[in-house]
Amino acid sequence: MAGRTEVEVAVVGGGPTGLLAAMLIADAGIATALFAPPVADDPRTTALMEGSLQVLARAGLWPALAPTTGALRRLRIVDATRRLLRAPEVTFAAAEIGLDAFGHNFENTPLLAAMGAKAARMPNLVRLGERVAGVSPDEHGVAVTGIAGATVRARLVVGADGHASLCRDAAGIGARRWTYPQAALTLSVEHARPHDDVSTEFHTEAGPFTLVPLPGLRSSIVAVMRPREARALAAADDDTLGRDLARRAHGILGAMVPGAARGVRPLGGLSAERYAARRIALIGEAAHVVPPIGAQGLNMGVRDAAVLADRVIAARRRGRDPGGADVLAGYDRARALEVRPLVLALDLLNRSLLADALPVQAGRSLGLALVGGLLPLRRAVMRAALRPAA
Repeated sequence: MAGRTEVEVAVVGGGPTGLLAAMLIADAGIATALFAPPVADDPRTTALMEGSLQVLARAGLWPALAPTTGALRRLRIVDATRRLLRAPEVTFAAAEIGLDAFGHNFENTPLLAAMGAKAARMPNLVRLGERVAGVSPDEHGVAVTGIAGATVRARLVVGADGHASLCRDAAGIGARRWTYPQAALTLSVEHARPHDDVSTEFHTEAGPFTLVPLPGLRSSIVAVMRPREARALAAADDDTLGRDLARRAHGILGAMVPGAARGVRPLGGLSAERYAARRIALIGEAAHVVPPIGAQGLNMGVRDAAVLADRVIAARRRGRDPGGADVLAGYDRARALEVRPLVLALDLLNRSLLADALPVQAGRSLGLALVGGLLPLRRAVMRAALRPAA
């Protein structure tokens, strides 16, 4: 598509958060453009909690996808370190707070395919299959230019373009970045024993090792470890890798057969100084990147998309500018109150796994003991982790 298009909102980024934001806004009758170039199949999985499932339902995607997912009815945290002070095992049950499941584990490729198919049928959504070359805001709007020549003029741009965000740079928003001496090995496995809809997170000295249910005798694994070790395991033959993973899982799922697709990514964090400025609002990894603990990463991005969509829709219904300073300031305040404490908490928890200092170990052990032993606190933690939809 070439030439110039005028819309109310343009979304940059075709991942789950960008697709959701575009669909939610367009579904309200707001002219929307989405820059979403074709992406390769993604063999990873994503655990979406109840609050995110509510957003998928609002977008017309859930519960049709439910049969292809794994339910998370119990969440278990196990201190698998060999340190002097170890935390007690803690198990959270969705039934304690009146839910059938905390969430569901999705395979990314069918999830993105379902989102893309739904977006293609929406009359108020124009999808441009090209990467963005430039984002230029001014007082009255933002021009977004694709590498193939398409130009979109919008009153608001939604930056869902990842940690190296062009939109964030165009808005003049700085970001604090940090790295961890860790990498995440991700893959799916077949196993001999049933998972019984239990997601287990083993805390080790190198980081969390997490098993997340998929349908049948299958689970996805996110194994955080030293980068050299992660690369070596990713290159290992199936038998060697399967035995190593079963050992790290303490045999709870029996023998494991790894899938062919294996990914390794270095871990780091990012926190944007603001979430909106100059008619540009940031969502997902353009705004925050966190370590893979408690399945919070994409769930935070889904919440971003829902909160921003609600504010844009409310503004248009009042005849207001969706990219106006008041809309952006409200979004920035709302996300800062929720996201910044969560980013800090996940960062501290991840660093506590790497720290050998006894006071740090004692603090982590005491915190988990309190959460596990006090029913009101445990229920409060479970409800907070679900991040209900806006």
